[in-house]
Amino acid sequence: MRRKIPSTQALACFEAAARHESYTRAAQELALTQSAVSRQITALEEFLGLALFRRTRHGVALTPSGANYARQVARRLQGLERDTLDVMARQGQGGALLLAAVPTFATRWLIPRLPQLAQQHPDLMVHIETRTRPFLFADTEFDAALYAGTPEQVANWPGVRAQRLLTEDVVPVCSPALLQARGLQQGGLLPQDLVGLPLLQQSTRPYGWRQWFDAVGLAPAGAMEGPRYELFSMLAVAAAHGLGVALMPPLLIEAELARGELVVACPVTLQGERSYYLVTPVQEDPPVLSAFRDWLLALADSPA
Repeated sequence: MRRKIPSTQALACFEAAARHESYTRAAQELALTQSAVSRQITALEEFLGLALFRRTRHGVALTPSGANYARQVARRLQGLERDTLDVMARQGQGGALLLAAVPTFATRWLIPRLPQLAQQHPDLMVHIETRTRPFLFADTEFDAALYAGTPEQVANWPGVRAQRLLTEDVVPVCSPALLQARGLQQGGLLPQDLVGLPLLQQSTRPYGWRQWFDAVGLAPAGAMEGPRYELFSMLAVAAAHGLGVALMPPLLIEAELARGELVVACPVTLQGERSYYLVTPVQEDPPVLSAFRDWLLALADSPA
C-alpha cells in the first residue's frame, strides 16, 4: 500500500518556513528561491487540505494547525537526519541508540564509562538528550531512558518496563579545606560534629538533612537552613569550593573524591528514596538496545 506522506522537499521547506515564520529566510537557508519555497508549501497545503500559514502585514504566521504540524515534522526530520548521518558514518555497520537521561547521572556516571562500551561494542553509538520527567515513547524518537525516581513514579509510567540500576544513597561530603579551617579531622567526624557546620541544601529534596539527622537520632534547629541548589552537580561544585557540607550520592562525585576535592565528612549513609532506572518501551528490543541493556545492567551490578 502506498504511504500517504508528502515529499521530503515540501516538508523541509515547511519546517524551515515555520521556524523562521518567513518564506524568504527559509529560502536563504535552503539555497532556494522564495517562489520555490512558496510553491512547495502551497503543494503541501493542498496535499493536507488545510492552511498552514496565514498572511500578515509583516509576512506569514503559522495557523494553529500549522504550528502543531510543524512540531511533529521538525521532530521527525531531525530523527531522519540523525539516522541518515549514523548510516553514513557507520557505512551500514553497527547501530545507534537515542537515550533520554537525567543530566547529572548521564554526565557524571554514564559518560565516563562509555569508553568501556566502545571497547565491547565499537559499532554501537549512543546519543544522549536531557529528559527528567516521564514521557510517551510513541511521541518521541527515544529508544530508552535513564530515569531517576521512586518506585511509585516508575510504576505510574504507562507503557514501559523499568529495571533498577542503582539506588541514590547519600553521604555527607565537603571540601577538606572546610574541615581543616575548623580544626576537624577528615573521615572521623561523628554526626553531632556536623551540627555546627554550614549545610548545603537541595531544593528538590528540602527535607534531606532533616531525614539524615533523624536517622542518627539528632534534631538540630538548623537542619533546613543553608543555601539551596537544584542539581546534584551544583551541590558538588559548591561543596568543593568550601561553601558547606552536602548530602551527595558517592556514585555522582567519583572524580571529586578521587582527586581529593571532596571527602566524606561522616560515614553515615542515608538510603535514598529514589533510584536510577533503565526505562524502555514494552516491545521487543532491537539488537542495539539489547546490547546496551546487557552492558548497562552488568556495569550496575559490578563492584564500584
